[in-house]
Amino acid sequence: MENLSVIMITWNAKHFLEKSLASLYQKNKGFNFELIVIDNHSTDGSIEFIEANYPDAVLIRNKQNMGVAPARNQGFKAAKGKYFLIIDVDTEMVTDDAFEKLYNYMEQNPNVGILGAKLIFQNGELQLSCRTFPSVWVKLFNRIDKLFLFRNSKMLKNHYMADFDHDRIQSVDYVIGAFQFIRKSLIDEIGNYDESIFYGPEDIDFCLRARRRGYLTVYFPQVVLYHFYQRITKKIFNKITYMHFKGLFHYFFKHKYIFYPKI
Repeated sequence: MENLSVIMITWNAKHFLEKSLASLYQKNKGFNFELIVIDNHSTDGSIEFIEANYPDAVLIRNKQNMGVAPARNQGFKAAKGKYFLIIDVDTEMVTDDAFEKLYNYMEQNPNVGILGAKLIFQNGELQLSCRTFPSVWVKLFNRIDKLFLFRNSKMLKNHYMADFDHDRIQSVDYVIGAFQFIRKSLIDEIGNYDESIFYGPEDIDFCLRARRRGYLTVYFPQVVLYHFYQRITKKIFNKITYMHFKGLFHYFFKHKYIFYPKI
């Protein structure tokens, strides 16, 4: 068994893929891990790049864009590690020996099911990547956060944990799916990502199911990554936005709450 399976989805993101994969190997020399890349029908040379530069990687070639949750589940099925790392292609690892730090923490804390890293933007600004479970109103306010009144509301600040000490290890409700370091035995218990969700909020759903099974989700700032994050669901009328709204509706209907879920 491998110590770790790194699972990454790519879709026409070769410009990110090159730096992301290089940083994984440069920062984790000597650590035993396998790389699994799920390509969602890229046409920009991503597949050819992986084949030429990472011949040992497990490469899954999809004939169409499968969405986030289904593609990540393909990675789960192919993975052989004791731990799985879900990581976005638009990331670059900063911390040396990051995998060893994550692995050791999980080995020492068997009640933790999911770890999230500290994510920063390219300019060094913190990304608020650990959050509280959202209410319906939070998701509504989040769509109109360009308005000063809503952007600075107490509701949104609490959801994004804006006043949280982001240099301290602490249990949180959920960490975003750009980086989730997951215990395989957790997946064996609660199952994979919900494939009814094409693009968001499969990461929230997964952390909520883990919490209900008694596992903690922990924010772990000892590992830091750049996240070249671009929000692609902000436009009101496009296919991705529609699929995102559909996923949100499914999430709230599935868990049957408006303000805060029952744990």
